[in-house]
Amino acid sequence: MAALHDLTALEQGDLVRRGEVTPLELVEHYLARADTVGAFVTSTPERAREHARRLGARPGDAGPLWGVPTAIKDLHPTAGVRTTFGSAAYADHVPDFSDNVVLTVEGAGMPSLGKTNTPEFGSPCYTEPDVAPPAVTPWDPTRTAGGSSGGAAAAVAAGLVPLAPGSDGGGSIRIPASCCGLVGLKPTRGRISAAPMYGDPTGLATAGPLARTVRDAAALLDVLAGRRPGDHSWAPPPPMPFLGACDRDPGRLRVARFIAPVITDSDVDASSRDAWEATSALLADLGHEVDDVAVPLPREAVATFETCWAVLTAMSPAPPGTEHLLRPLTRWLADRGRAVSGPEFGSAIARMRQYAADALVALAPYDLVLTPTLATPPPLVGALRDDADPAADFEAQKRFTPWTSAWNVTGMPAVSLPLHQTAEGLPVGVMLAARPAEEHVLLAASAQLEAVRPWADRRPPGW
Repeated sequence: MAALHDLTALEQGDLVRRGEVTPLELVEHYLARADTVGAFVTSTPERAREHARRLGARPGDAGPLWGVPTAIKDLHPTAGVRTTFGSAAYADHVPDFSDNVVLTVEGAGMPSLGKTNTPEFGSPCYTEPDVAPPAVTPWDPTRTAGGSSGGAAAAVAAGLVPLAPGSDGGGSIRIPASCCGLVGLKPTRGRISAAPMYGDPTGLATAGPLARTVRDAAALLDVLAGRRPGDHSWAPPPPMPFLGACDRDPGRLRVARFIAPVITDSDVDASSRDAWEATSALLADLGHEVDDVAVPLPREAVATFETCWAVLTAMSPAPPGTEHLLRPLTRWLADRGRAVSGPEFGSAIARMRQYAADALVALAPYDLVLTPTLATPPPLVGALRDDADPAADFEAQKRFTPWTSAWNVTGMPAVSLPLHQTAEGLPVGVMLAARPAEEHVLLAASAQLEAVRPWADRRPPGW
């Protein structure tokens, strides 16, 4: 008989709906599982139990994930719960409010087991903060889970929660999804509200789901999607529920593909190239048209992106008197950001939007765009990090992730799918992007790929 954590999130939700398991029983099941992958910064078992007890009888309008446990990335302020933002400067910080992601998840009847691990202010693509052990992939605990949603991905991949929200400003959902063998979806810009702080004037970052299956990811996106009254912009409503899109025949799609790195010159590992080629062939076998295209963003766009990234880092100051606790990479990026004048920052945002517009026009004839997710399998813990030389650290991150940030610039939805593995059994993701506001197309195609090359039964050691 399958254990509860063997089931998908939707299957667990269905058990709750049928009265065969209670939300509290699900919470207790997951609380009993040991965190050996550095998934959590702060655990909240009593809060989760209390929430599960409060759920009581299932309301008639409850969604399919009602009663299913999850966890919240430590970048999301949560009222009454220690929220460190991955930084020793905020090691004892307890907010008095919750942001939209927390409120939405709680409102959907999903008890949170705690705060998942993230690097300082969500900046690096590895998760090795000073406030928690490194987040590692359960497929090989000597290797990184990626970042910045590394803790969320590690938790889902190790069966500590069935699914979890992450956030993504340059690949921070898709990178750990690839490292941990998961589905990781960055939605369209404006699909999920950034209330109440609205702290990203560039529009690069958004929340999104991490899950073991496409359907689970779609169900969590249905929970997270929507606008709040204070939102200054938002994506148009989808033509159907995202979960429903997974049951839809995508039809014959035009798929653009490229493998040339976007943001820097990288050596593309054979496993990433093989995964890209195999997925291209699979899409063609399914009846889709696959065409080679030029890289849609010029290399000149990279400096503009980096200017915006550095200013965003500078906008996350440490509390007075704790600046010395910030990591060398954070201080280096913040110094770069503070050196940018207001007009320079405004010009950088304008240039980035023009680069995005040009890319969107170039890709408009295509329903999907295929690239690898990462240049290599997950590196060893510490292999990217270089406290002695933050500039070298930053360049190593770029070489590892030369494609993901392109879709943050354009605002297009993008997903990493765990279609492949190395000979040693490490997960290798491939990435698909779609036109803005066309997550339903992306999910339909992703579900089609999962149906012919399923991965949910792959389980890491110690599962």
